[in-house]
Amino acid sequence: MTTKNDDVSTDVKAGEGAVPPEAVASKIIWNDSNMTSKYANVSNVATTSDEVMFLFGTSTAWNSAQKDVVVNLSDRIIMTPSAAKRFQQVLTRTLEEYEKKFGQLD
Repeated sequence: MTTKNDDVSTDVKAGEGAVPPEAVASKIIWNDSNMTSKYANVSNVATTSDEVMFLFGTSTAWNSAQKDVVVNLSDRIIMTPSAAKRFQQVLTRTLEEYEKKFGQLD
């Protein structure tokens, strides 16, 4: 008998122990019903010992002679350091693929 769950398959012979449910990979379902999309051309990062905060916003400064630049912050995403590390790894892979397809970024 073969048990399948997406890309994961496990062969189990009759009479042998079955695969425990937690050993089979879970399927991720992305629910975007409450998602909003926003544009950001400015970002910053702040940290505490327990959190990494990503700040996103927009700047409409177009005049290089302006003394002050106002950034309108719109969103703050707070993650644990380990979640931020996983995000960094995914972002790095994504940008590497982007550069292979579209060319190097500065």
